[in-house]
Formats: sequence, structure tokens, C-alpha cells
Amino acid sequence: MRYDLILFDNDGVLVDSEPISNRHLAAYLTELGHPTTYEESLRDYMGSAMHRVHDIVLERTGERLPGDFDDVFHARVFAAFEEELRPVAGVEGVLEKLTAGGVPYCVASSGSHERIRVGHRVTGLDRWFDDDRIFSSQDVGRGKPAPDLFLYAAERMGVAPERCLVVEDSPLGVQAAVAAGMDVYGFTGMTPAEKLADATQLFSTMGELADLLV
Repeated sequence: MRYDLILFDNDGVLVDSEPISNRHLAAYLTELGHPTTYEESLRDYMGSAMHRVHDIVLERTGERLPGDFDDVFHARVFAAFEEELRPVAGVEGVLEKLTAGGVPYCVASSGSHERIRVGHRVTGLDRWFDDDRIFSSQDVGRGKPAPDLFLYAAERMGVAPERCLVVEDSPLGVQAAVAAGMDVYGFTGMTPAEKLADATQLFSTMGELADLLV
């Protein structure tokens, strides 16, 4: 094994949440007078922390989103998760192989701790991730594309950045991994390969990833 730690992004890599969350984000922004399509939400916000949504809207319109924006958005998304959320196809097989091989892994997500835990509980992935393996952009000052989250997770897990591999599906996540000095495998399940061109390697299914890792 080339790596001492595998860091998984959460949304779109472990749980198939990107279609759900971006559909609701686009609808809510549009409802608030900031017309946004699903495709635009994916382009601008996929893989980012919530502060990026606020920053981009303020920069483009000069208007601030409501103070309860995050709470309302998350309430809508979590309700949809309960009905619709599934694990990404094949990811449990990857986790099984890593566990059997004794390879350490964790999740490093732009989402909040609550979002990660709700998604894992609904999909049953919580059995693979105890609290010591969960890291959120809430734990650091800046979310992706800054490298802070990945560097923090690696430090907490006791592994040097150059011995880490990040598994990501967003351009912002790939940028963050590269900035952290880590190799990164880009998942093209939802994201066009050309948008993940800076990744060390690309893969299109979790079966491919399992073969690459162990």
C-alpha cells in the first residue's frame, strides 16, 4: 500500500447527496430572489462549505443571505435525506477492503458534523466511521479549496501529508488536496473528468477505486 491514510470526502463520495442538496440549494436561493439552476449550483457550490454560498451571493449581488439561511437549508436537506439518501454505489466494498487490509481511513468533509452524521446514520455508513474518523470544515478556519481541513485531519490521524491519499469528486476538493501536498484520486461519477484534471488519478466507479487502493 502506497499510503498510510485515506481521506474520503463525504458528499458525492461516501453518500449520494449532491443531487439532493444542490436541488434544494438552487430552489432556496431562487426562492430568496437569487435565481439559480441546479447546474449552476453544482458548478458554483459543489464540494464547498456553507460560507462559500454566502460569500458568492454577497459578491455577486451585494446582498446578504438571511441569518437563518443555513438552518432552514439544512432542515430541508435533512428531511430529504431521510427519504432519499443512499450510499454511493460500491463504497461499502471499498471500506471493507481497507478495513480488512488494516489501512487507516477517515472522512474530511466541507459539510457540518451534523450533516455528516445524519447522512451516515440514514445510509448505515455510521458503522464505518466513529467520531475519531470524522473531520469537518467546522474544525478549521477555512473550507476547501484551502488545504486546512486535510492537513488538520492528517495531523489528528498522525500521518504526514505526503503519505496521505484524498478521494474527492469536486474541483474545490482536488485543489485543496493538491495544496495540502497530498495525492488525490478524482471520482468522475458526477463530475466531468476535465474538471478534475489536476487529480493524481481518475476513476469512474468504486470498484475501480477498490482495485487502485488494495
